[in-house]
Amino acid sequence: MKINSNIFKSYDIRGIYPSELNEESAFEIGRAFARQNNVKKAIIGRDARLSSPLLFNELAKGILAEGGQVFDIGQTLTECLYFAVGNYGFDAGIMVTASHNPKDYNGFKMLKKAGNNIEMVRGKDLLAEIKAASPAGEASLAPKSPVAILGRDIWQDYINHIFSFIDLEKIAPLKIVVDASNGVAGIVLEKIKEKLPIEIIALNFEPNGNFPNHSPNPLKEGSADKISELIKNQKADFGIMFDGDADRIFLVDENGELVRADAVLLLLAKYFLQKNPGMAIAYNAICSKAVSEFIKKWGGKAIRTQVGFVNVRDGLLKNNGIMGGELSGHYCFRDNFYMDSGMISFLSLLQIISGDTKSVSEIIKELSPYKKSPELNFKVENKDAVLEKVKQKYADGAQDFLDGITVAYKNWWFNVRSSNTEPLLRLTIEAETQETLEEKQKELTKFITKP
Repeated sequence: MKINSNIFKSYDIRGIYPSELNEESAFEIGRAFARQNNVKKAIIGRDARLSSPLLFNELAKGILAEGGQVFDIGQTLTECLYFAVGNYGFDAGIMVTASHNPKDYNGFKMLKKAGNNIEMVRGKDLLAEIKAASPAGEASLAPKSPVAILGRDIWQDYINHIFSFIDLEKIAPLKIVVDASNGVAGIVLEKIKEKLPIEIIALNFEPNGNFPNHSPNPLKEGSADKISELIKNQKADFGIMFDGDADRIFLVDENGELVRADAVLLLLAKYFLQKNPGMAIAYNAICSKAVSEFIKKWGGKAIRTQVGFVNVRDGLLKNNGIMGGELSGHYCFRDNFYMDSGMISFLSLLQIISGDTKSVSEIIKELSPYKKSPELNFKVENKDAVLEKVKQKYADGAQDFLDGITVAYKNWWFNVRSSNTEPLLRLTIEAETQETLEEKQKELTKFITKP
């Protein structure tokens, strides 16, 4: 069969079900993954999407057809799959999920064990294996060894693991609203809420692949409306939102305002540096410059990376860092196999905020000395040509090319970078004053979009 090559992304596999990604392609992907990575024992998890059980079954059959053994972790969080591969004797794992994408999408996040470490298996690399293989059907596809898909219960070990990051006695009797976005976060929250000395007002805890209440992406317009309203009406201390597969987490202050993720990164960085003095913290190129300033002030080593969780994780690994994060809401931790975890972030934030007498908005204000725009997107014909024009026009600033082009001046800076997947340029600006921010935003918008 012919597989749609567009579903093989830089980091994972993702596409619309069933027009782009379907049962037939899942079977072939399972076979290719098993061959390429010499899979003997694989564990597979799945999110709440309606197509996930169907894709899971065919993916598992593909691995079995190549002689691998398959263990089923069930409907779960992406980080639980990471934990299973890192903590037990599995040599590979796949999570059936499209993360925060709309409900008609699905996909696979793939990883393999490499010594004591976990390595991500990139979608684009697996495509090469599929193209190199001879057509499906040239030989019997009957599984060569164990045909059964075996269950694996990891809950107690996983819960012990995430609680090892905090001291329960240091958590205050907070009142918080938690929105699981009808994804899979509610599965774990229901299991741990009785252990926590807090009041949780639950919102959208039931997994539902139709995502009936709002997008599985908390950053999508309107997604935070309900939690914002509840926080204010219930006079809660703050709120927490998870995305569809719960690997991303977002903080909402007591006024119902969504907190920028690089400020949350600073909250976590300070906490982990207090426990691990002098360690490295990884962050990406479009985070506030306050991130590096505070990390250095607190005695840590600031590691700036390209945008993308895989890049932040690589920065953490290469510099023996303790944790890292980025504006998308991913936070990864050395002691979590260098992988991201919404639940470890959640529990850590409970302890961090409990230990401060100030409100969340006051804490965040102290960590946000600059004015920063949301990332702006521009559709352009020739991305490289526009980037070259920007480089020439702003040649009087301090330039670097870690990810696109970043130009820094005394009282403001900006970054313009190409999208990996769309004909877009993405612009981030930060300034010392709101007036400068607005002025430079108009200036750059006009320059990027002019014919």
